[in-house]
Amino acid sequence: MTLRTFKGALGAAVAVLLGLLSAPAFSLSCPEKPVLYWQAFTPGGESDLSARHQQAVLKKKCPNSDAIVQYKPGAGGALMWSQMNGLPADGLTVVGINLPHIVFQPLEGQVQYKTADITPAFWFHYTPDILVVPITSSIKTFADFLGEARKSPGKLSLGGSGLNSANHAAHERLNAAFGIKTIYVPFKGTGDMATSVIGAHIDGAMTYVPFAITNKARVRPLAVAMEKRHPLMPEVPTFKELGVNWVDGAYRGIGVPKSSTPEQRRRISDLWMALNKDPEMRELAAKSGFELINIGVDEMDAFMKEKIQLYTEGAARLGMGK
Repeated sequence: MTLRTFKGALGAAVAVLLGLLSAPAFSLSCPEKPVLYWQAFTPGGESDLSARHQQAVLKKKCPNSDAIVQYKPGAGGALMWSQMNGLPADGLTVVGINLPHIVFQPLEGQVQYKTADITPAFWFHYTPDILVVPITSSIKTFADFLGEARKSPGKLSLGGSGLNSANHAAHERLNAAFGIKTIYVPFKGTGDMATSVIGAHIDGAMTYVPFAITNKARVRPLAVAMEKRHPLMPEVPTFKELGVNWVDGAYRGIGVPKSSTPEQRRRISDLWMALNKDPEMRELAAKSGFELINIGVDEMDAFMKEKIQLYTEGAARLGMGK
């Protein structure tokens, strides 16, 4: 080989290598047919809003694809989750799933499915737990809250959505983590609770970040269960800053029928990963108070083991699973 030929071959090899390095590390495989996306709750809630965000981003990334959102609400999501393994295992049928719901409900013993019956493919975000008080409250900081709770055990009342719910579990976790006793007041939903919190009929609430954002002029957030402070509430400390390793809330994800093949499950996981990493999705999530996470099939076993243990302990504090 002459020097000129060698230089030419070397240049070609370098060009190929540079091309490989600059190519995307992840190639999106768009669905060939519409994705049937089942929701376990009624339209208009946070799960539905999440699905609509994903539907829009999927259409942008895959113009020839679509997500058809269907609803089968009932029993706090249990109606849909008890029937999801009867859906077609075709790689195109998915179900919205929630934590801690799919752990709490079977432990409570009133549903027709077990946690092991649910096959998660991807967890895409969570709405972080947050402690708030009315804006008119004399409690200005979390230190004030702790001082009041310790001075008068059992006096402070905190609202939440439902009994044996994520809000209820977070309330019990708050009491246990800081060695205090406050009273939990369950409401049928966030709307009912909002009236009581804003009107100072109760002392505060253990709720989610979207509630604090929506009512930012009417409630005062004291602490949030995130890794870092929320950009829309930079003055609010995290529980981690306050000495408790608490990064949690209501998680939302995608499940598939149990008979789905590993390849089908991974393809759905990869698709939702691509949607979650899109800049538009990050913008939509930030505006809605959702904290994006990317838990795919490779991380799933470790994530579920940790959460099942955490929520089983929480359920014990609620008296479930005895």
